[in-house]
Amino acid sequence: MSLIGGIRPPIAVLSALLLTLAAVTALVLGRVDDTGVPKAVLTSQQHFAEDGAVALRASIDESVTDVTRSAALFSAGQPVSGDAVLDKLGSTYQKWMGTAVVEVRTGKLVAARGETVPLTDVDLASLSGADGLAPRMVRQKNGEARLLSFGLLTWPDKPQLLLVASRNLKFPGISLGQFRSIAVVDSSGAILSSDGIAEPESASNSIDRQDITASRKQLKDFAQRTARLAQRDPRSSKEPGTGGGYQGVSGSLLGGMLLSDRSVAGYATPAAPDPGENTTASGLGLSVVAMVKVTEESAARAQSPVFGLLAGGALLVVGALAVAVLLGTVQRPLIRLFLESRRLTRGDLTRPVTVPGYGEAHRIGGALERLRRQLLGEPADATGPARRPSGARRVGTRALLAVCAVLLLAWSAPLMLLVNRADSTAVVPRQLVNDQRERTDTLSDRVRRALNEGDADLQSVASLIGDKTAPEAMRSVLARTYNENRRYRSLYVVDSSGAIQAREGKSPKVIQKNRVSDKPLRLLGHGGKEPVVVAAAEIPGRDGAQLVGEFRVEFLNALLTRPGLGVVRLVDDRSRIIAGNTGFLAFRPLPDEHLKDLVEASAQRLGKKPRPAGVLYREHGVRIAAAAPFSGSGSAESLGWSVVSWQPVDHLAIPEYDSQNRTVLAGLLGAAAAAACLGWLHIVVARPLRTLAERAEALAGGDRRTVLFPQHHDEVGAVTRSLELIRQQLQDQRARQPRHTPPPRHTPQPYTPEQYTRN
Repeated sequence: MSLIGGIRPPIAVLSALLLTLAAVTALVLGRVDDTGVPKAVLTSQQHFAEDGAVALRASIDESVTDVTRSAALFSAGQPVSGDAVLDKLGSTYQKWMGTAVVEVRTGKLVAARGETVPLTDVDLASLSGADGLAPRMVRQKNGEARLLSFGLLTWPDKPQLLLVASRNLKFPGISLGQFRSIAVVDSSGAILSSDGIAEPESASNSIDRQDITASRKQLKDFAQRTARLAQRDPRSSKEPGTGGGYQGVSGSLLGGMLLSDRSVAGYATPAAPDPGENTTASGLGLSVVAMVKVTEESAARAQSPVFGLLAGGALLVVGALAVAVLLGTVQRPLIRLFLESRRLTRGDLTRPVTVPGYGEAHRIGGALERLRRQLLGEPADATGPARRPSGARRVGTRALLAVCAVLLLAWSAPLMLLVNRADSTAVVPRQLVNDQRERTDTLSDRVRRALNEGDADLQSVASLIGDKTAPEAMRSVLARTYNENRRYRSLYVVDSSGAIQAREGKSPKVIQKNRVSDKPLRLLGHGGKEPVVVAAAEIPGRDGAQLVGEFRVEFLNALLTRPGLGVVRLVDDRSRIIAGNTGFLAFRPLPDEHLKDLVEASAQRLGKKPRPAGVLYREHGVRIAAAAPFSGSGSAESLGWSVVSWQPVDHLAIPEYDSQNRTVLAGLLGAAAAAACLGWLHIVVARPLRTLAERAEALAGGDRRTVLFPQHHDEVGAVTRSLELIRQQLQDQRARQPRHTPPPRHTPQPYTPEQYTRN
């Protein structure tokens, strides 16, 4: 018999699969996680730390790029004093703690602004080469860390100057909410900066001081653990099946208990947005750790082990019934037909054929009995016509397979569709709603800062162009700015009437009458297929001429792409969509009235500052949603835009939904096992058996010319071969019978003359 054919392998495989699935169901569906903190909360902290690492990396890289680009733009123009450089730099950017201009050859301080730049920790002699201008971190006497960025100011016949900018390692625009702290950690585990934890002396009572002290101790412990984990390869830090995502090392940590609260943390290392790339921040050996306290809840609420045992036991009962039906009504009759047909081919014709009771097997058995009688010498017409079974005997193999399928689906379908539905019973941790709100607020601030940075870059370039720059030099400045800033799709200089004087990048989408405006940031393209976000900066001394930059929509979409937030949209002051992390139609309203109400609620001002809003609502499934308007300084705040995010809760690793997913998976596996094995039986047994029944009846009815070929080397094929041998025996029997000779014909004789005379 064939290893993959026949009736025995499918039934054996089905039995093994059902036994395995019953055991897995009893063990997995009844499993109770006892960590006390849902995995979704831990994953959310990991994403929060990744957001912090992304913000830190973008801030550091942008700061370094601004210094080097500003120094290059100053060097391309007319020589200016150190004070003029710092004044223009300070009026354009407000991101550095301190700035200074130093003469490289002598080390003389030419100009300084802000806090004292720690130049004593820098060897100016090592900064003459391009590699020496790499940013570096220094520690001040008070223990605070500063990141120094450098740029060379070079003019002909002038001493070479060094532009130095100092900044701290604070997180720009990270929304922490309550009971959360975040810190920057170096490769040794030392905390370089932290936010969210007050000093113990600021507490009003001893209990609060103890709580703050314990929190700081826990944060230091997380920092030490993060420094060790950050040395791993980024690919090894990802769980199997997560599929990439964040390019750096990231993960979550579980801390100790304090009263009813447990500390959990996420950590991440700053990494380049694209694989294989290196940035300034990713080479500094920094890590970000975000810690929060959550209330530990009992995981036993999700499910009792009894359910898994009952489901596994029910599968055993149902599977036993299905296998018994297959064995008793399909396998056993077919094997009996195989044995009876072999007996007839060997010449044992004394006993009548045992005819099975149902379906195709009954028809084939009846045909074998008629053939046995024909082999004994009875003519085909004497054995009678083929009699089709009636009543219950008409139930064929396909109907029996359908009965088994119904039995197995009676167990699988409720698990897939009805049992363990979590939408009405799931307890969604409040921390997930808080994280959705705070991360959306962080993302809103990130977009606002990116627009402000773009506007500041244009202001800086416009001030450097001035009224003395020739058209060729103007195009060179635009080309350098366009190549260094991938946020713009087009950069161009227009006069007071809107006519373009110089351009770099793609063709402008803004029509001429809208190119000049007194607003630094605008949204155009209403009613079109693509929104057009425009920034403009007036060029001093050019009679109202402006430098205009059109932002790429892909740039805004990339800012909104963060894992763990679901669907993210950037909307204008009328709640119309401008950008998103997934496909969208421009200027369309939000798809849900709840989201519109959430945007309006977040835009309401508490005092003078709008606040982010987060909500959990149960309608068409449980969802978490959050909205955060632009809040802070800069020209982007006047736009009145907001960032909205929402996601269904059933995608999160919450115990109730984990139980539901495991239940659905068990039902799917049961249905898949039934479909695979019963379909296998239908292909290799049911269809060939139905065809064989028709050919056997035709052979018993007298058809001796049709040759019977077996399709498979299995039980049905063996019966087919036996019928072919019987056909050949019947042909030989007919050939051996004596032929019937007809009587001789009477030949008429001619009439004689006497006969003619008589007649």
